[in-house]
Amino acid sequence: QVQLVESGGGLVQAGGSLRLSCAASGRTFSSYGMGWFRQVPGKEREFVAAISGGTTYYTGSMKGRFTISRDNAKPTVYLQMNSLKPEDTAVYYCAAREGGGVYYRDTSYDYWGPGTQVTVSS
Repeated sequence: QVQLVESGGGLVQAGGSLRLSCAASGRTFSSYGMGWFRQVPGKEREFVAAISGGTTYYTGSMKGRFTISRDNAKPTVYLQMNSLKPEDTAVYYCAAREGGGVYYRDTSYDYWGPGTQVTVSS
């Protein structure tokens, strides 16, 4: 089992940047597929990015602005967010999937962090 805790959220102006971190517990972190999702109140959770081994996967609207990476030694997964827009405002969640792989469906993930709020002002 793995426990996840996100950090790095906050308030930023449009055009700015934030880097989210997701610290994980567990001895086999490197074998997990990791993902970032976001959710706005009243809407479904939305896939942002995923990473497994050397493979990354992004949803189209964030490709080129967001970058997912991981440091298995820490063990932590990151989401670098650049050129932020007000529509990026959401709670951002980190998720882990046993067995690896990059998946965009939230039902594919086994463990979730509590989330971190990102607010982008115009």
